[in-house]
Amino acid sequence: MSLLAVLLGFTLGGLLTATIAVILLLPSQYKTPLTKGNASVSVQILVLGDIGRSPRMQYHALSIAKHGGTVHLIGYHESPPHPDLLTSPNVTIHPLAPPPKALRTSSIPFIIAGPLKVLWQVGTLLRVLCYTAPASTWLLVQNPPSIPTLAIALLVSMLRNTRLLIDWHNYGWTILSGTKGASHPFVAISRAYEMALGQAAPTANITVTHAMARELAQPPWDIRSPIVTLHDRPAAIFQPLGSSSGSGGEKAERQTILKRIPETAPFAASIMAGATKLIVSSTSWTPDEDFSLLLDALVSYAQSSSSSSQAPSILAIITGRGPQKAHYVARIASLVASGKLHNVQIATAWLSITDYAALLRAADLGVCLHMSSSGVDLPMKVVDMFGSGLPVAAYAGYKSFGELVKEGVNGVGFVDAEGLAGVLGRLLGGGYEGGKGEGEGQELARLRKGAREESSLRWDEEWDRVLGRMLGFIE
Repeated sequence: MSLLAVLLGFTLGGLLTATIAVILLLPSQYKTPLTKGNASVSVQILVLGDIGRSPRMQYHALSIAKHGGTVHLIGYHESPPHPDLLTSPNVTIHPLAPPPKALRTSSIPFIIAGPLKVLWQVGTLLRVLCYTAPASTWLLVQNPPSIPTLAIALLVSMLRNTRLLIDWHNYGWTILSGTKGASHPFVAISRAYEMALGQAAPTANITVTHAMARELAQPPWDIRSPIVTLHDRPAAIFQPLGSSSGSGGEKAERQTILKRIPETAPFAASIMAGATKLIVSSTSWTPDEDFSLLLDALVSYAQSSSSSSQAPSILAIITGRGPQKAHYVARIASLVASGKLHNVQIATAWLSITDYAALLRAADLGVCLHMSSSGVDLPMKVVDMFGSGLPVAAYAGYKSFGELVKEGVNGVGFVDAEGLAGVLGRLLGGGYEGGKGEGEGQELARLRKGAREESSLRWDEEWDRVLGRMLGFIE
């Protein structure tokens, strides 16, 4: 019997057993309250992941709470969530119990640990969604992950008389294809599962791009329930320099930030003088972001700038946690040891959302290496950079790229390390490429102006326009 058959058998068996148990112990159902108004709207928000690393779902919760609705936010409580969630009387966080440590290590063979982990997820999801959190008007679920989330969400919505709303961030099967290979049999099964549940499950759907909305409405998806597009927009915490009153001006605010953050403090004077340029990239250190592109581009920059006294040095700060971090940290150390990063400093960091927002405000350029597995999603990190008035150099090899980054207006695209190296040299390098194009600093200043204009588009306005009416908060 193949590993795939064992995994599917355990998953289906677990779902069947859990379904029978839930039916025998029927949870309470949602009943329309006698009183009307915003306070009557309640929403369960499900993230089968770390709540603190799911900004869009946190923003949903904050928007609902701001309008007076009740939120029950369900997910793993690993990283600190948005501070406003912790203080809002309208938000209750229901942490999912993580699988036992033995199932998250290699001490148990995957053929045993994999099915047991799925069974654990099924059990914990049903317990919290059916019995811990009260029945709500809506169940808003993030996709991906699709397995077992969509099946559990459909079951719970039926049992508890709840409307199901799927927020499509991407496709689970395309992410799986990137890790397992397109020909892996489980990819085809995951694709069929996701399409079937997408057609059967939701009352309505949200997508992050118009391109994704078009795909879901057409074959082979053929989703007939309503589909609306809610573009990611920055939360209020992401603001350009000089936005807050009493900051003492942009220069003083930037200097304060640079001196306060440990990773930038030793370079603060050099950055303020323009001798060092600060670039920031955020990542979850997963295969859909190839950091070799950035490292190779920085090596190329170091080689090219070594022959020019005009070229400033670069401080590159990479924020985030994830499975491939150790691999890239080791590679960075190797490049430093071999002398290939002359004039370049690279630091990795894990920052609070407050410090991360401040770092973006103080940076010269943001770099995004997100490679869309589906071709129709968009990276939230670019939205946060624009919210901070930070121009962006971003990987551009997917069709929804233009819905966010306007080439030459608020950012520039690249598709390989050579292209990124050229962008760094042109925007930051003090003209070491021989004075081609605009004068020193002019292009970067123009892109920063475009990013600041983009920062005026905010989450609250976008959310009210799209979901405020759907959920009943706005007439």
